[in-house]
Amino acid sequence: QVQLVESGGGLVQTGGSLRLSCAASGRGFNTYAMGWFRQAPGKTRELVSAISRSGESTYYADSVQGRFTMTRDNAKNMAYLQMNMVKPEDTAVYYCTARHVGQTFTSATLYFTGTAAYEHWGQGTQVTVSS
Repeated sequence: QVQLVESGGGLVQTGGSLRLSCAASGRGFNTYAMGWFRQAPGKTRELVSAISRSGESTYYADSVQGRFTMTRDNAKNMAYLQMNMVKPEDTAVYYCTARHVGQTFTSATLYFTGTAAYEHWGQGTQVTVSS
């Protein structure tokens, strides 16, 4: 079982940068694929980025491609979302998520894009981009 705690949210101006962090407690962080989702008021939760347990494979939503970068540090049990050139439409609560995939060779490059695929969720961190 893994528990996730996000941090790093806040208020940022359009065009600025912000780095979100996700701290995972529990054992076997390197057996989990990770994701970042966001939910704006009145909108459904959407995937921002996903990363495989090894960090070799990543996915980005079209809306953030080229601006956001997701990474992980398995030695520190941490995942990150570097947000650059932010826009007002990036304003949302951002959630860190995890799904257990084990330690097989084939699982090393797996990531998931659906909300239902993830088993564990953090409490979320608010990001507000001012125009």
